[in-house]
Amino acid sequence: MYLYRKISLLIIPLYCVFLQFFGCLLFTSFAFSQKETKSESAKIKEAQKKALRFIVFGDWGRNGEDNQRETAQGMGIIAKIFKPEFIASMGDNFYPSGVRSTRDHSWLASFEDIYTAHSLQTDWYVVLGNHDYKGNPQAEIDYTDIDRRWNMPARYYSKIIFIGNDSTQGVLLVFLDTTPFLSEYYVTSEHNVKGQDTAMQRIWLEKTLSNAPSYVKWKFVFGHHPLWTGGGRMKAAETVEMKNIFRPIFEKYHVNAYFCGHEHSLQYIKPEGFTHYFISGAGSETTPAIVHPDGGQFAKSVNGFMEVTVKDDQMEVNLINYVGENIYSITIPHP
Repeated sequence: MYLYRKISLLIIPLYCVFLQFFGCLLFTSFAFSQKETKSESAKIKEAQKKALRFIVFGDWGRNGEDNQRETAQGMGIIAKIFKPEFIASMGDNFYPSGVRSTRDHSWLASFEDIYTAHSLQTDWYVVLGNHDYKGNPQAEIDYTDIDRRWNMPARYYSKIIFIGNDSTQGVLLVFLDTTPFLSEYYVTSEHNVKGQDTAMQRIWLEKTLSNAPSYVKWKFVFGHHPLWTGGGRMKAAETVEMKNIFRPIFEKYHVNAYFCGHEHSLQYIKPEGFTHYFISGAGSETTPAIVHPDGGQFAKSVNGFMEVTVKDDQMEVNLINYVGENIYSITIPHP
């Protein structure tokens, strides 16, 4: 009995030392694990700061019909994760005939009451489409002074945004007004294009691209009409006109990508040359599309949008359908 008590007196302190030692090890391991997790989280946040993110979509304003509302909901869910710095709207913002004024009911029915997600309450940079020219285009410009997120300071305009607030990594955004360039819109008085000085806009475009500061690493142009399309307008006169007018300019000044709508589908086309072409016009009604025979990489007639991530050395474009599925991705290295 005496021996048992003596052994117990020896074992208990040793057991306590054992617990203390391994307890410290476990705590140290846990603390290190927590520190590592926080470190990884910090790295992810730092990586996010070094990228510019935005969403591109168009052809949407249908009072919530033709899957507009469902696409808006899907876009809101994805934007909550993606956290875009801005949203680029590719025209035909209000069907069938634009808006009459800044008090038109369409502002509520097709915009304010549709894109309600908190994640979509960011800057929208907007261009005009041919349907907008059936109404009062100036009203869409004037709405810039009414709604905080709506940005259309003029019929065409430009902006430089920096990647992660790095003043040495600029992205030039150029927003065009393409409808007045196309002859078919002058045939009738249905579209209010008369009086628009396309020669002046063309001079402005070349000057804006050629005078881009040295810190601009990427040049993106946004407009409503495509230069290439696998949709129903593949061989249309307007598509040929767009190509003849703008392709030489894009090539001359090394425009990295041109984003547009007009065709109600999601497409990516890379013809011979410098510029990549993206069609994102599936904000509501969809129309058939095929992969373009001249450099077409992807085409699908499905509601959705595009999310674009720009870094100093590459850009990534993801095509997302309205239920949030990534249906195509392309990574383009900086040339």
